[in-house]
Amino acid sequence: MRALLQRVTSAQVTVDGDVVGCIDPTEHGAPHGLLALIGVTHSDTESTARALADKVWRLRILDGEQSAADLGAPVLVVSQFTLYADTRKGRRPSWSAAAPGPTAEPLVDAFAAALGELGAPVATGRFGAHMQVESTNDGPVTVMVEA
Repeated sequence: MRALLQRVTSAQVTVDGDVVGCIDPTEHGAPHGLLALIGVTHSDTESTARALADKVWRLRILDGEQSAADLGAPVLVVSQFTLYADTRKGRRPSWSAAAPGPTAEPLVDAFAAALGELGAPVATGRFGAHMQVESTNDGPVTVMVEA
């Protein structure tokens, strides 16, 4: 499993003109939150999802080398199968390393649920939908995390 994390001051996901997920860190007393784009591969399990959630929650990439856990910062979770694109050959990416929807969706849900159990305020996108993701990346800070 992979998470591409961005430290954000705000983020939201829109599907068919409706906002389906939104975070505003200031509502939680935090200067930043995280946008977590999540990719799933074939060998991932619920245990992988829980381990990645714990890593994301405790990763010290917010102000003053603090974590989302330290600040109670919100996390917007968005599925992103393209994180497993293989672009080594030719001009057309291969998606063969990305898990199919029926495998990936419950693991993205497990990741979001594990974050919630750890205490994170969590918002999500809509799995499989064509989403518009808006964010204000602060820093900019963008980090790839794998479990």
